[in-house]
Amino acid sequence: MAAALSSRFLKGIASLQALRSTRLASVSVYQNGMMRYSTTVPSDSDTHDDFKPTQKVPSGGSTDSLKDIVENDVKENPVMIYMKGIPEAPQCGFSSLAVRVLQQYNVPIGARNILEDQDLKNAVKSFSHWPTFPQIFIKGEFIGGSDIILNMHKEGELEEKLKDVSGNQKSQ
Repeated sequence: MAAALSSRFLKGIASLQALRSTRLASVSVYQNGMMRYSTTVPSDSDTHDDFKPTQKVPSGGSTDSLKDIVENDVKENPVMIYMKGIPEAPQCGFSSLAVRVLQQYNVPIGARNILEDQDLKNAVKSFSHWPTFPQIFIKGEFIGGSDIILNMHKEGELEEKLKDVSGNQKSQ
């Protein structure tokens, strides 16, 4: 009797899974008893625009336009840092160190969070020919990462480099 109940119970579960999988076929698939969710957005009219993926950087998928964004950032910001996080909330120790050093000079810092867009991160690497982050540009020139900025700070070279950047009054 227990075997009959067990068999009936398992058949009931299987029929519920089959019913559920046909009802959700556009967004999920049952595989070995586990539900797998699709990462694609359905094209039906029930999908609200708020739930469709968006691009944080208006690239249109083009590497050329991302390169233009990087060039423009570097040209328009006397101090530009591509970092993990933002200056107010760095998400790695090296980015935090670079921001703290730059903040000693009270200069305006342009920044982009490379964690938000993998394509932008790759475009920056390609632009500078440098593989790691943070990446710091001063007056259009690629300087390097946090270790280089820290060394320049210790040697007095960073103060010289930033001397004509507006707002520069080194904190004591």
